[in-house]
Amino acid sequence: MEVLAEKSERKKRLVEGKKRRYLYEHIDWEQRLIIVLGYRGAGKTTLLLQYLSSAQKKGVYLSLDDFFFETHRLVETVQTLYGMGYRLFLLDEVHRYLWWSRDLKQLYDDYDDIQLVATGSSILDISKGNADLSRRAAAYHLQGLSFREYLNFKKNLDLPVLTLNEILTNHHIIAPDLLDSFRYPADFQSYLKTGYFPFFLDAKSTYYQKLQETINLVIDTDIAPYEELQHSTTRTMKKLLFVLSESVPFTPNINKLSEKLETPRNTILRLLDFLHNAQILHLLKTSTKGVSYLQKPEKIYLHNTNFIYLFSPTQANVGNIRETFFFNQLSAVHQVTAPKFGDFMIDDAFVFEVGGANKTSEQIMGIPNAYLALDIEGGNNNRVPLWLFGMMY
Repeated sequence: MEVLAEKSERKKRLVEGKKRRYLYEHIDWEQRLIIVLGYRGAGKTTLLLQYLSSAQKKGVYLSLDDFFFETHRLVETVQTLYGMGYRLFLLDEVHRYLWWSRDLKQLYDDYDDIQLVATGSSILDISKGNADLSRRAAAYHLQGLSFREYLNFKKNLDLPVLTLNEILTNHHIIAPDLLDSFRYPADFQSYLKTGYFPFFLDAKSTYYQKLQETINLVIDTDIAPYEELQHSTTRTMKKLLFVLSESVPFTPNINKLSEKLETPRNTILRLLDFLHNAQILHLLKTSTKGVSYLQKPEKIYLHNTNFIYLFSPTQANVGNIRETFFFNQLSAVHQVTAPKFGDFMIDDAFVFEVGGANKTSEQIMGIPNAYLALDIEGGNNNRVPLWLFGMMY
């Protein structure tokens, strides 16, 4: 136990002085069981350690992919640490631990004076597993860096969060003030290429290598074991991702994909769902409520613009980049669906057409609450700068 406590202290020292991600302020830290889900490299571990550093009770950080938990149950470990005075348990990578849901449920029920804060892959479903935790756990999803956070991290700024209503109503006033804080378009282009994950600060020269590694890790060690996929199915998933990466945004013909990959139609739809939940792909559907994975998406995107440059470093399509950025940033805080006209509908209320400076309103003419999200420095009326939608979280 002393070794685990020593590892925890060593890890805690690594986050001293680091900026906090947006989600830290949104979490209700009074909850007894908190689960933070998100993509690898988004900053979940740092968030745990920052909370550990500021907590008033005696706490310990435990990574459940540690070899220690190959032969030790979490319940027994917590029981021993409880006897040593620990009351706060920061549990990282819970999806890598076979008994995660059962042990969290038992600990929650057996100890009413401890707090459990866990992190897991974005594919983790807290209502699945050996025990349904949905009635016990407060679950939060950590997205990658917004453009606002990227600027704050890179330039040590403190730019405020903007609401969608503020942007649509006052963008002509807000944009000029914000533009004094950074270099447009240089900083925006830098974000689109290498700014979505916090590790851009430490791995500038190896950023894309790390992106490639995380995608393989997510598929091989997160999705495959969690969904109990056979090796052949995992290989098909990688082939599917490669095929889609060459042609996104992709209006899917599932039957053609099925023929090309020699895989049943329903399996293709299931794999698309896995890649969407794992935040590698982004599926645009006509509705986000009660939708089965068997419903074909209207369009398929890569999850963020950095992935576009990973797969197409010299041939990235500018229209694809703009739409992917908008979809990615808005979906973090709003419901995004496919409208009959235009590119995106937000909260069933606002329609957006995304494009460059010369884009006209022709495709959204006569549609109420319709706007153009354009790759421009400053806008007017319903012509809104695209980069401003990166200030929403």
